[in-house]
Amino acid sequence: MAAREDMGSWLEGGPNRDSAARGSRLGLPENGSGSLAPVGRRVVALFVDWALCTLIASAFLRGQVLGPVAVLGAEYVVLVGTAGATIGHRLLGLVVTTPEGVPAGPWRAIVRTVLLCLVIPAVVWDADGRGMHDRAAGTVIVRR
Repeated sequence: MAAREDMGSWLEGGPNRDSAARGSRLGLPENGSGSLAPVGRRVVALFVDWALCTLIASAFLRGQVLGPVAVLGAEYVVLVGTAGATIGHRLLGLVVTTPEGVPAGPWRAIVRTVLLCLVIPAVVWDADGRGMHDRAAGTVIVRR
């Protein structure tokens, strides 16, 4: 179990910088393919997905306030559950797997997506920079 001092969040400026390299506790390399994706790349991928889902929702779900969130949720469940990455992830060279490199699969994708759509678990992360939605689902976002 992680200790409180190992945790970080956007309120505290991120994970503890004095700890080991990001991902080393998970057995991931520090850099290159298979290393944890940087926060900036993950945020850009999310914005790409959000923009696409907003366009789809405005075309097909006019007047539905939560339309973009519903489309985003569907995209994440289907694409992460089957292909391991959303459109934004693919464009930025990212993939969602377990720390062992196994594809996320449908159940992990559902858990991860529900928590992502709740927002709070996604903006609170651990010392490795991994969001609570990823911890709960047993997944990581790594570079391809």
